[in-house]
Amino acid sequence: MKLSVIGTGYVGLVTGVGFADRGNNVICVDNDPVKLDKLKKGIVPIYEPGLEIIFERNIEKGRITFTDNLTNAVENSEIIFLCLPTPQGGDGAADLSYVLNTVDDIIKIIIKKNITANKIVVTKSTVPVGTCRKIKNVLESKNINHVDVVSNPEFLREGFAVEDFRKPDRIVIGSDSQEALDIIKQLYEPFVKQGNPIFEMNFESSELTKYASNSYLAARITFMNELANLCEKVGANVDLVRQGMGSDSRIGKRFLFPGVGYGGSCFPKDVKALIKTSRDFKSPLSILEKVDQVNEYQKTVLVEKVKKHFKGDIKGKHFALWGLSFKPNTDDMRAASSIVIINKLLESGAVVTAYDPAAVETAKFYFGNKINYAPDEYAALKNADALLIVTEWNEFRNPDFDIIKRELKSPLIFDGRNTLDPDYMKKIGFQYYSIGR
Repeated sequence: MKLSVIGTGYVGLVTGVGFADRGNNVICVDNDPVKLDKLKKGIVPIYEPGLEIIFERNIEKGRITFTDNLTNAVENSEIIFLCLPTPQGGDGAADLSYVLNTVDDIIKIIIKKNITANKIVVTKSTVPVGTCRKIKNVLESKNINHVDVVSNPEFLREGFAVEDFRKPDRIVIGSDSQEALDIIKQLYEPFVKQGNPIFEMNFESSELTKYASNSYLAARITFMNELANLCEKVGANVDLVRQGMGSDSRIGKRFLFPGVGYGGSCFPKDVKALIKTSRDFKSPLSILEKVDQVNEYQKTVLVEKVKKHFKGDIKGKHFALWGLSFKPNTDDMRAASSIVIINKLLESGAVVTAYDPAAVETAKFYFGNKINYAPDEYAALKNADALLIVTEWNEFRNPDFDIIKRELKSPLIFDGRNTLDPDYMKKIGFQYYSIGR
């Protein structure tokens, strides 16, 4: 099929490359000249494991191209995927300006070029309930009846996005056009050969499914974070509690790991957007409002442990910090706990030297020269008063403790992701603080 993908962020680039890898012809559109220059040179501008290999393969095959020419993309596509940012606005609602402005541009192109071929506009961006209905109404108001609209929310995990796209748990599509649904089902058939379902529904149900999924997972994480804090008070070990819970088939093992709060491009924004929608419709989701509050508090817990250890005064103290991205296997720092933790350390007069396998350049956007950046995890430790572990990268799970002891002023670790074993840390002579243990 002939496709265009508008926007080449995490979702757009993975979507474009993923469809191209199944033999489709894909035009990717972006208005960022720096990003486009990299893409045209064969450079992947984001850190996403596994993406570079299939990216290069499909460029070589000529199945994917990159341009800023939206008119060419609209003219030469049967299906137009909108993979545009929907950032959180000041009131918590998703900002739809990128999506709606692009839809307006597509309409102008269709009218100006007198395009009469049937097309499908697909919203893959996470958009509030009612967005596809709004797009459909705008098209109809312009007497454009040969363009259908489909909601097709993405369920890609950063760090696993390629695998998630190629082997999805499920595909969700929503529309009031059965013909459009059948075409999108045909497009996705190669990805669900093992029998994973494609769910058809209306616009509103499809849009809400994405928000409901992310919000429920955020609620699980937040429940475990509060439970971990309680475990510390009563003398329980959250790892044992988690294992006991996770063995219940009604609960399952995933998203039960406590830490210093969730972050990223989806959970924080989607939770706030769903809260805003529920308030707008006068049907508040009080549980979700509490989830959001608790998550913001949880990002401060590790710093409170640090201050308590140093009796409230960390001015002039030097801290090594491992992990800047909001999760492993990505360079994304949007709403990352590391931002809150570093800012609170700096506000208290501390010095921070940070290392991350992928996100150092991203961190410079947030902090500039306010912190120091180390070339590797051990260089970050030199003359530091303590080590803080903030992201659970695999390389932090089994470090060389002899080097850590040698480089730190004292053997002191604050582990915000429970990456290390507390009994072992005690055995080898470390003062060790973790979450809920």
